[in-house]
Amino acid sequence: MKEELLNNLHHIQERIEKACIKCNRNPNEVKLLLATKTVSAERIKIALEAGYTLIAENKIQELKEKYEDLKEIPHTNHFIGHLQTNKIKDILKYDVSCIQSVDRFDLAEKLQQRLTFEDKTIEVFIQVNTSFEDSKFGVHPDKAIELVRQVAQFDRIKIKGLMTIGLFSAEPERVRKCFRLLKDIQQQVVALNIPTVGMRELSMGMSGDMEIAIEEGATIIRVGTAIFGQRIYPDSYYWNENRN
Repeated sequence: MKEELLNNLHHIQERIEKACIKCNRNPNEVKLLLATKTVSAERIKIALEAGYTLIAENKIQELKEKYEDLKEIPHTNHFIGHLQTNKIKDILKYDVSCIQSVDRFDLAEKLQQRLTFEDKTIEVFIQVNTSFEDSKFGVHPDKAIELVRQVAQFDRIKIKGLMTIGLFSAEPERVRKCFRLLKDIQQQVVALNIPTVGMRELSMGMSGDMEIAIEEGATIIRVGTAIFGQRIYPDSYYWNENRN
């Protein structure tokens, strides 16, 4: 199990480097985030000990289940799943440094309230639904900049970038449009020069479309199946609004 996992990690790193070379980017500009949904703490430890220390969960329950087993190994934990407002209190218990899935004002408002109560701050990405699919979370692209402005008023929330989930399609150019749209929104936000808003990060691209995402400017790619193997359900299951 360990050898296969390490080989997979090495292969993904090679894919990142090749994609960067192809589009004249520095591979150091692209961070590999391990999407660890359904992956056991034992297998995650192998990756952490190999130096791949940026990980993310989709479900609060999995954060809870793995927390004790992983807390002694230095790592950075992001949350990339849909976050319900009644789970905010829970997510702040488990050393999550960044929530990549802020997609509505009421969530940000409740998050600000809880952070103020606990005297904490947290980094976030604004999640944008660039595929225009009803089954995907994320703010509508036309309303993304407005949401950035709204969230920027909260002093406990530090906006660091944008996140999206590309279209699940075998047609590369249709997927590319999603990533290109996110990049365009990023540039529009940068032009506004909002003092409290950072726009350095674009979290986009997964196992099947990471090369396209890198070509379009991704700074974080979220990879799970290409490293840990196929899950019982396809990725689309974990992002489906109707199955939350």
